[in-house]
Amino acid sequence: MSRMSKKADEEGFVAVYPYGTGRFKQRLLTWNAGNCCGWALDNKTDDVDFIRSLLDTLVTHYPIDPKRVYATGISNGGMMLYVLACALSDKIAAIAPVAGAMNHPECKPAHPVSVIIFHGTEDEHVLYGGGAPLKRADPNPRIDNPVSFAVSFWIRQNKCSTRPIREEHGNVIRETYSGGDGRSAVVLYTIRAGKHAWPGGERGSIFGDEPTEELSATDAMWEFFKTHPKR
Repeated sequence: MSRMSKKADEEGFVAVYPYGTGRFKQRLLTWNAGNCCGWALDNKTDDVDFIRSLLDTLVTHYPIDPKRVYATGISNGGMMLYVLACALSDKIAAIAPVAGAMNHPECKPAHPVSVIIFHGTEDEHVLYGGGAPLKRADPNPRIDNPVSFAVSFWIRQNKCSTRPIREEHGNVIRETYSGGDGRSAVVLYTIRAGKHAWPGGERGSIFGDEPTEELSATDAMWEFFKTHPKR
């Protein structure tokens, strides 16, 4: 969906795709992101401990710079990123949630974490303005926080400027809040009329929403990651 492997080959970084958990081996897998989703939530899976162990293993066995560890994901995966940034701010330099809400009730990161967010205004699975999903596959009811909640939290947490640099190209609006501790930053990409999809990527399934071609989230987040390592 993200075409991240192609980007990794071009740029020379390591791309890792961990599985969530579920009733079936490689289908309908989810992450326990606080109030979503599925099997992982129902069974209280400790995904933070799993990712912590995974990162320690990767840094030990591969030539990886521990100051340049980044995470991305879409939907439930995007929600999980906020949980990881809250709990593993000592290990993760930046996150890039795509179509995911920050619903983690208690977040007290010890270190700055740069954040770049991608979200469509017509996403019916995770609403841009927050609230109950209009469409959902997860049987667990939930209320999502709006995108503005995550932006405001990380601006405040990282001590970034509250006055963004705003750029607009077609249906894509980029707002950049810079000057945070440790040179951290928060960037929001708003896609007008964008739905529940990876911008510039592939549809998640034959029933999935069509991604915009006006923006490559993978390209944009990699450029952001490159300039926002841990200090």
